[in-house]
Amino acid sequence: MKTKIFTTALLIGLSFGTIFSQSFNKPKLDSLMNILAEKNKAMGSLTISKNGTVIYSRAIGYSFISGNEKLPATDQTKYRIGSISKMFTATMIFQLIEDGKLKLTTTVDKYFPQLPNASKITISNLLNHRSGLHNFTDDPEYLTWMTLPKTQDDMLAIIAKSKSDFQPNEKFSYSNSNYVVLGYIIEKVSKQSYPKYLRNRITSKIGLSNTYVGTKTDTKKNESFSYRFLNSWEQAPETDMSIPGAAGAIVSTPADLTKFIESLFSLKLVSNSSLTQMKTMTDGYGMGMFQIPFHMKSAYGHNGGIDSFLSTLAYFPEDSLTVAYCTNGQVYPMNDILIGILSIYFDMPYSIPTFNAPSITLKTEDLDKYLGVYSSTQIPLKITITKNNTTLISQATEQSPFPLEATEKDKFTFDPAGIKMEFNPDKREMTLKQGGETVLFTKEK
Repeated sequence: MKTKIFTTALLIGLSFGTIFSQSFNKPKLDSLMNILAEKNKAMGSLTISKNGTVIYSRAIGYSFISGNEKLPATDQTKYRIGSISKMFTATMIFQLIEDGKLKLTTTVDKYFPQLPNASKITISNLLNHRSGLHNFTDDPEYLTWMTLPKTQDDMLAIIAKSKSDFQPNEKFSYSNSNYVVLGYIIEKVSKQSYPKYLRNRITSKIGLSNTYVGTKTDTKKNESFSYRFLNSWEQAPETDMSIPGAAGAIVSTPADLTKFIESLFSLKLVSNSSLTQMKTMTDGYGMGMFQIPFHMKSAYGHNGGIDSFLSTLAYFPEDSLTVAYCTNGQVYPMNDILIGILSIYFDMPYSIPTFNAPSITLKTEDLDKYLGVYSSTQIPLKITITKNNTTLISQATEQSPFPLEATEKDKFTFDPAGIKMEFNPDKREMTLKQGGETVLFTKEK
């Protein structure tokens, strides 16, 4: 759900190679999933559905890890799906519109006049992230209260205290605040709680037995915790689900997610007119979904990230193909995993990664010259470099630590976020490269 430096990008751009025949090499896909599990590069679950029928399902890794106690993930394991929740929320909004209880032109001041520009912000603006409401998860202090329960009044006050980032409909800017507010509007209009309305209008209607609004994680319900890898899998902090609400509080399984998006596109949940509006892109985003390209093909869907959970849901209309992948722990970038999955499905040239050990091996004392606090004149962010035995650890201001992998002399990477760091100990400098940007940091004395 949250967006910040050192996380994977919101949109997944897949554009590689040439698509040939569509023979599906299941053993090759098994090989990819096997090595991801064996090398501790990912944990999670994948479902692929064709014409509404599951043709591949696989779970790897664990849903719970505590010392020597481990619960293997299964196809019944539930994951926090983060911003894929927005597709469910948008669907329910259009259901209310079709019921005549709401309009795209309805302004927010009818329900929450305390929000900035409430009289100018429409339901449409909230749906396609053109409201100007500031994204509360971008605020540095968010990390200090994300694990604490919040009431609706609390969240509205948090959203209302920030000035608008821009005037409504002026431009696109992804904001979780938009969908939190949409969830509260659903409750106002339907006179039901968001979890109950979700159950009545979607999950019970199409038989999603493993999809609901989450609370505190409960392994007895087959719910998964999420993990970061620092020499071993370590449990990540757990966001209180009262905070993301309609923007990111749903838990589900890949199998349920495929049923949901297939039902949406087969018009079992909304009319063709509503679906068309949801699919209409403005500045790259529709209403609760966006397009995911893969070479000459294009899917509709969404992805999500909350705590250390990541997820993707994609539906290719021309192929009647659905891919749903949820992970509760990843080292190898999710984008690269999805490229592999789709390349194998579409029978494109693809080599299974080997994940051989890095070409450079360092002793713990070799890392001492890199340790310290680094700052930059280019961005207001400090990075602290520490070590854990022979692993270098990086932690940016107000963010979680992550391990760096040595690739060459003075060069390290963190693949999940596409980060490269190159140190120059003699000059007390470190160069950070991420997303096409290069930032020079200097070690503080």
